[in-house]
Parts: sequence; C-alpha cells; structure tokens
Amino acid sequence: MNISLELLQLLDAIDRRGSFAAAAQALHRVPSAVTHAISKAESQFGFPFFERQGRRAVLTEAGRSLLDGGRPLLEAAGHLERRARQVASGWEAELRIAVDALIPAERLFPLIETFYAEGHGTEIRLSCEVLAGCWDALLSGRAELCVGAPGDLPGGGGLTATPMGSVSFVFAIAPTHPLAQEPEPIAPDRIRQYRAIVLADTTRGLEARSSGLLSGQPTLRVPDIKAKLAAHVAGLGVGYLPLALAEAEAAQGRLVIRRTAETRPPVTLHLAWCSSHRGKALQWFRERLATPGTIASIKLEAFALPA
Repeated sequence: MNISLELLQLLDAIDRRGSFAAAAQALHRVPSAVTHAISKAESQFGFPFFERQGRRAVLTEAGRSLLDGGRPLLEAAGHLERRARQVASGWEAELRIAVDALIPAERLFPLIETFYAEGHGTEIRLSCEVLAGCWDALLSGRAELCVGAPGDLPGGGGLTATPMGSVSFVFAIAPTHPLAQEPEPIAPDRIRQYRAIVLADTTRGLEARSSGLLSGQPTLRVPDIKAKLAAHVAGLGVGYLPLALAEAEAAQGRLVIRRTAETRPPVTLHLAWCSSHRGKALQWFRERLATPGTIASIKLEAFALPA
C-alpha cells in the first residue's frame, strides 16, 4: 500500500501552508526532503498531487481527493496517540459513570464542565441505572463509578462506598384514584387491590430489587422516575414517590399524599466505585463528589435529604 500517514501529513502541511518550503519549516524538515518525498509518491501513484500557481503549490483534483479522504485517518491517528499518552500518564481514556434514577443526570453537568475546563482528556460516559442496577454496573464492569447507588452494598467485595444522603418516600396517588378517599391509614390489603407503578430494575447479574411492592400486587413497570411520576399523575396506579417530588405535585393539585399503615423507610444513596481502579479521572470525580457542596448541588431539592 502506497498510502502512509507520513504522506498524508505532508499533503496536509503543504495544502495548509501553500508551499513545499513552508510545509518543510512547519514539519522541521529540509525543503529538499519534502520535495523528494512528494516526487517519489507521485511516481508510485502515477499522477501528480500538486500543480504550481505562481509561488503556491495547489492540490490537483486527484491530490485533493486523496487528502480529503486521508484527513480522517490523520485525525484518528492523532487521537489514538493522545489517548495512549494520556493512559500512560495515569488518566483513563474513558470513565463510565452510572447514575441512579433518583438523581437527574444533568445535575452532574457543571462538575463535568469543570473537569473539561481543566483540560483533562478523559472521555466521560454516563448511564442511568435503577435499584440494583448501579451495583451491578460496577460489579460487571459497565461502570467504574456510581452516583446514588441505593440500599446496601452487595456482598462479594471489590467495591467501596460512602453514604451521600437518604431519600424519604410518601404514598402518592392521583386525586381521582379510588384510594384518594380511603380512610387513613390505608391498609396493605386495600393497596394490594390496585396496580403498583414501579421502576424496572436495570440489573443484569444481581437479584432484581423491588421497592414499595406488595405480594401479589399487579404492576406497571416504567423506565425512570419521570415516567413513574407521570403514571402516578395519570392515575394509572399507586405507589411511593420521593417526598419533595410528591409535595411539589400535590401543591399543584395533581397528586394527593396519603398515610399508609405500612410506611416505606428512607433509602440511603451511596457514592460507590471499583476498589481496584486507580485512574486519576476516577480519583478526581470521587474527591469532588464527596464534598458537601457538590452533594448538595446534584440533589433535586429535597429529593435526597442529608443523612
């Protein structure tokens, strides 16, 4: 194959700077070496790459086609080299962060913006997980860091976690739902007669968890907290919602909060990560996510309450 990254680099330099001499200076080579390399390549390809227009070297149509097709290869090679140097310096090529459904992913955007502003080249990949999904993402290698992993740390080791706070829940239903007029506290046998709206656990390997679900109760499973809220408001079923979210909707008359005989306890959220991962990007996010100010900024008002 006659196409090489060196040839593409030469064509690119000449095209950008307009002459062999200027390209040679930019590439820290002598002009004669550049001229010889281009002449040799033109002989191998069987057509000229440049034509002279006064003092300028202008790409021929064939030369332009070659360079336009080769520039993505130059960019990819440069990106690959930068990634390799970055990894060698201790900064990961990519950091995968799993975010629990109770924390809006956009709350991490200011922190990610700061990370990029500091010049770090690690690519960030966010994913949303539900219930045991965060823990499973860490254990299965789908993520190196998890924000808001709920409940207890699973057994088996390999993970480190620190509490971020807790979320309180209340039983919230549409004003038009039959249980809206039920005497309080509402008994489990009455609740069991109606469809429960629950978040679908995203775990793939761990045992799926359920929350606020009674034995034998019919269910409507939804993908995220926004869909769950909308289903409550639409009167499609019953269930528990984060206190602040339910109160905000109740203030607008879209939901009513009812007291139940069996309450759902608060859920502790954790910042968790793979213990064996030593990358600098993970350390950067761990340190900043552990500060009280950052924790407060990523919570949706009282979505998560202080532990």
